[in-house]
Amino acid sequence: MRVFWQKGFEATSLDDLTGAMGLSRSSFYGTFDSKQTLFLRALEHYSRNGLRNLKEVADTAEGDAVAAMMQALSDPNGGPRGCLLVNCITELAPHDEKVAAIGRRHLESIEELFARAIDPDNPDAVRDRASAYSSLAIGTLALRKAGVPADRIDRTLQQARSVLSP
Repeated sequence: MRVFWQKGFEATSLDDLTGAMGLSRSSFYGTFDSKQTLFLRALEHYSRNGLRNLKEVADTAEGDAVAAMMQALSDPNGGPRGCLLVNCITELAPHDEKVAAIGRRHLESIEELFARAIDPDNPDAVRDRASAYSSLAIGTLALRKAGVPADRIDRTLQQARSVLSP
């Protein structure tokens, strides 16, 4: 997963993968069949862990769960690497339906977590606002990858909260 995250799918070679995993080529193919199979498993793993972590942020937030989730998703101090899934959505989803499907499920799950944080009793009633929050938080990842300073991203998130609050 880390190799794909660092280099991207296209630039990651089989040698990169076998070296990182300490496997021979034959062991790699015996276990994963292909680079694509491993990649999809890595994306699914990343998605499960990320969603679990985001749910934990929402469940343990002291105060405003939406703000805590936006901060966790955007991770202004996280550096230029960005989010593996967002990177893959932009790199591969336009021509890889399996990656696009994983990306859609992941983004829909993030939206659901926001909706439940906004209105646990009626998340469907706030779906559009939840979508706006999740889209904005995910959009800040592009700012981060472009090298926008963390304090500027924080100010953007604060402004968004004031605009999107009821």
